[in-house]
Amino acid sequence: MNTASFRKRLVMGNWKMHGGLEANAKLLADLRAGAGILADYCTLAVCTPFPYLAQARSQLENSAVSWGAQDVSAHEKGAYTGEVSASMLNDFACTWVLVGHSERRAMHAETDDLVAAKAKAALAAGLAPVVCVGETLDEQDAGRTLAVIQRQLEPVLALGSQAVSRLVVAYEPVWAIGTGRSATPAQAQDVHAAIRASLATVDAAQVRVLYGGSVKADNAASLFAMPDIDGALVGGASLVADEFLRIAAS
Repeated sequence: MNTASFRKRLVMGNWKMHGGLEANAKLLADLRAGAGILADYCTLAVCTPFPYLAQARSQLENSAVSWGAQDVSAHEKGAYTGEVSASMLNDFACTWVLVGHSERRAMHAETDDLVAAKAKAALAAGLAPVVCVGETLDEQDAGRTLAVIQRQLEPVLALGSQAVSRLVVAYEPVWAIGTGRSATPAQAQDVHAAIRASLATVDAAQVRVLYGGSVKADNAASLFAMPDIDGALVGGASLVADEFLRIAAS
């Protein structure tokens, strides 16, 4: 456990486009059974595909595991086919919603301003947005990591201190997502420290900053030992209950 920070650890699973009713039932049951002993020092959460939010609520309600969605519309309602609003997520008692994941930015052309608008919509509905930022391999190789992340954060920081203090930031270097590669703890810490410095400019230095990108049980402890890493946004490993719980307990 990272004792260098008063910020309670947050370990969140991003199922991406995985799952099915039968497999989910076992995974959620196993997470519910194993999460209780972690509750004193770790908040555990899962972000499921939209169709499984009702199942997550049914199986996780009144447990130590919270749940959320992987995306949200910037719009409150209207003629936006295929979109899901923050108020709809509230109908499933979601706590969290991911915004600006690199896959959304790359595959759906989401801009920094749109990500901030989604975060604003989530906050207005009482949801906690998890704002994802991170650089590509080309950007990293060009030494532009911090500049890219600052650009991604600027429209979010412009929402103001009261808004920013209610969200979470997740740093996910794009080159480490699903590749088996991970930033070293020192590399990740340097970026997390820079993110926290940016948050401090709007009096929100207490916001939790998560690391994501090939997080596994065998590297989680070294990442969590860093003073500015407050937890993890976990992809593939979150689909295996034992591995996910071991990450949370690291």
